[in-house]
Amino acid sequence: MNTSKSGPPKLLEQVRGKIRLKHYSIRTEQAYVDWIKRYILHFDKRHPRDLGAAEVERFLTYLAVEGKVSASTQNQAKSALLFLYKEVLGVELPWLDNVERAKVPKRLPVVLTQDEVQRILGRLQGTNHLVTSLLYGTGMRVLEALRLRVKDVDFSRKEILIRDGKGFKDRVTVLPVSLIKPLQAHLKRVKELHEKDLSEGYGVVYMPDALSKKYPYAARDWAWQYVFPAARLSVDPRTNDDESPKTRRHHMQEQAIQRAMRQAVVDAGLTKQATPHTMRHSFATHLLESGYDIRTVQELLGHSDVSTTMIYTHVLNKGGRGVASPLDNL
Repeated sequence: MNTSKSGPPKLLEQVRGKIRLKHYSIRTEQAYVDWIKRYILHFDKRHPRDLGAAEVERFLTYLAVEGKVSASTQNQAKSALLFLYKEVLGVELPWLDNVERAKVPKRLPVVLTQDEVQRILGRLQGTNHLVTSLLYGTGMRVLEALRLRVKDVDFSRKEILIRDGKGFKDRVTVLPVSLIKPLQAHLKRVKELHEKDLSEGYGVVYMPDALSKKYPYAARDWAWQYVFPAARLSVDPRTNDDESPKTRRHHMQEQAIQRAMRQAVVDAGLTKQATPHTMRHSFATHLLESGYDIRTVQELLGHSDVSTTMIYTHVLNKGGRGVASPLDNL
């Protein structure tokens, strides 16, 4: 007998259920659950309902002062705890004024020259080359590229629809003409793999809960499959305890692209600390260098505020702030 059905779900089960109801990603689910566990353990396993704003402030301050975490890490912990109290426990916390904030480093993004981009791409092969080329050619984030579905690539309009990007926003970006034929050839191979999965009793892709209920058969459709599927089938970690394990073909893991990029940077003899995300920075900077309007670049990147996009005006390839050194005039 399944004892989990005899009483109300445990706290972390409630957290997972609420996160899935709101269609947050599996990464967010794992991160939020981990932070909530750490928060509970920090206060000797007391139930969060018996704690409150004062304890949340103490925990977040502890992370910054003693844990020396980054500002983004502290913000993630804060978001997890606010989610716990508001969405799961139904408690609105007052504004957390007394939290010691982790320091936000003021760093300019690493940007590659077009020659450096070519040198890196020239040392990549196969799917790694195609994904990295898309990152530079479209300005997508790594996970945005890996989560692309077949139906979101529009070859006739030469554009890509990015769904549920950062901040749960949809946006459209350009599909480079030079990648149309390579991408079509890639999708032909992916379709053959999907048909093989179907013939073996698989071929069902992950779908958000609301869509899986609205379109119960869509998960097998070619249009909903990932553009960059994983090499192997795997068990869906979101399978509930009372369900049989669901074996699917997920998308590629971002670690594969990160490793390939890291090696390509080394092989190209570059000293810049370039990552796949550097391709996004380079995309934006090179568009601005080419004379494109900053509002256009903002839309392509999916930034809510143009001030976020403005950082690329500080790294344009014209020397410090576009100033000519007096040494060059001697």
